[in-house]
Amino acid sequence: MLRWCFLVLLGLSCSLSAAPQVRVVGLFPNAAVLSIDGERKLVKVGQTGPQGVQVVRADSQSAVLRINGVESTYTLTREYASGGYTAPGKQSHVLPRGEGGHYRTSGLVNGRSMTFLVDTGATSIAFSEVHAQRLGIAYRQQGEPMTASTASGLTKAWRIKLNSVKIAGIEILGVEAAVLEGEFPREALLGMSFLNRIRWREEQGTLVLESVH
Repeated sequence: MLRWCFLVLLGLSCSLSAAPQVRVVGLFPNAAVLSIDGERKLVKVGQTGPQGVQVVRADSQSAVLRINGVESTYTLTREYASGGYTAPGKQSHVLPRGEGGHYRTSGLVNGRSMTFLVDTGATSIAFSEVHAQRLGIAYRQQGEPMTASTASGLTKAWRIKLNSVKIAGIEILGVEAAVLEGEFPREALLGMSFLNRIRWREEQGTLVLESVH
């Protein structure tokens, strides 16, 4: 009997120690961006993310997550504090929702000006050849050929590494991007290769971008 109890307790201990490390790094109405053991994923209410983490409720202030059958409330503020992200000098930038419900912002790419359409569905920053040429990027010589999937189908592209991307006071170095053959996209897309390295959330008709440090 004692041995059986020991095995049960051991199993419980193993279960607790295997609990994933979860942080909420982005909040939207009915969705949250979760960092689970270092992997980031946008998970909608009712869906299950990596490691079986479920989003029960979510709004611009907090998210209720179910982890190993236990529901807990997570907020961006608490995660910043526990992760040490309240260091002085943290930068933030607020974007108003524009025409069509989209968010646009101006910034710098390798020190040159660029206007972006924020696109959380894009895996990386994406430019057309027209954009890349204006920015002086030698994508055909220095980029890695690839095939990109777009709304119009598959297209030839080049994977490149940008020295820096700066939005307001938020600067990220060494950002992956894709240059698509032709004139599309008409607007440069600010995708997840940038957004994954900052914190962001929708709040009362705005998109709030915040630096990690």
